[in-house]
Amino acid sequence: MSLETVSTEIKLRPEAREARSKTPAVEVPAISGDTATPQDVSAVAGGSGAAQRPSLAAPGPRFEIPERVLRWSIRFAAIAVAVGIWHYLTEIDFNYVMNFENVPEPFIVAGHFLQHLQTSEFYIHIAVSMKRILIGYFFAVTLGILVGLLMGRSKMAEDFFVPYIEVLRPIPAVAWIPLAILMWPTEESSIIFITFLGAFFPIVINTVHGAEQTPQVLVRAAQSLGASRMEIFWHVVIPAALPSIAAGLAIGMGVSWFSLLAGEIISGQYGIGYFTWDAYSLIQYPDIVVGMLVIGGLGTLSTYLVRLATRPFLRWQKSEKT
Repeated sequence: MSLETVSTEIKLRPEAREARSKTPAVEVPAISGDTATPQDVSAVAGGSGAAQRPSLAAPGPRFEIPERVLRWSIRFAAIAVAVGIWHYLTEIDFNYVMNFENVPEPFIVAGHFLQHLQTSEFYIHIAVSMKRILIGYFFAVTLGILVGLLMGRSKMAEDFFVPYIEVLRPIPAVAWIPLAILMWPTEESSIIFITFLGAFFPIVINTVHGAEQTPQVLVRAAQSLGASRMEIFWHVVIPAALPSIAAGLAIGMGVSWFSLLAGEIISGQYGIGYFTWDAYSLIQYPDIVVGMLVIGGLGTLSTYLVRLATRPFLRWQKSEKT
């Protein structure tokens, strides 16, 4: 450093001291280590300039559509799109690969549906079908879960029931109709039997899968705590198989409607299946679609009720859908 620079600094020091003495002092609050907050530290670090700095306004609340409302809106939108395509294809009499010339328009089908709602016979058809579903499905659930759990945990039971399950399961419901009529004394009992078969096999297969997938670490843990085989079966195997059982119950309900309608079309006198087939015989095309939509609605409602009934038993299961 040169002598001229040093002398200049010495001359400027009195002026700097005078300017510093005129600057008002800022009191710095004492901050203890136990009560210090990030706001206190930032105020001390920024000094008076931090106190005068304008604060940024907090963003206002964002409007978000509830997830449940959004999902149902998407579902209704999908139905509206399907109805719109249906209306367009029938309006232009589309006839390429598929023929829509004789398919009734949605508004005509809706008119026939409203007319049937005003008749008592239509409700009789619905009540008869639902009664058959309840009886056949009840027996299918009872026997299906019992046989499935036995097959899933016992090699002897699996070897005994597998031949019956694998041979009878691929046979469609329509193929059972002639034999069911010969086996059972009334048409009503034969239709219920066909409905039972439709629900029985999906429930058995899913129950077997759930019982076989029981984590062995849970079984060994229960054994180490002194649990008996029955206690392990009741408190470990059945809870572990519940998700698969619930899936089998939902699938079985849908298949039971398919089997029921096959039986009603061939040998029934009442029921939605008979209503649909009778409309086809009388060339009432709008009533055919009415019967199909009622079948779909009843099947959807019954499956939803099954899922709703099994939901309390699956509260521990978390969904990871995005």
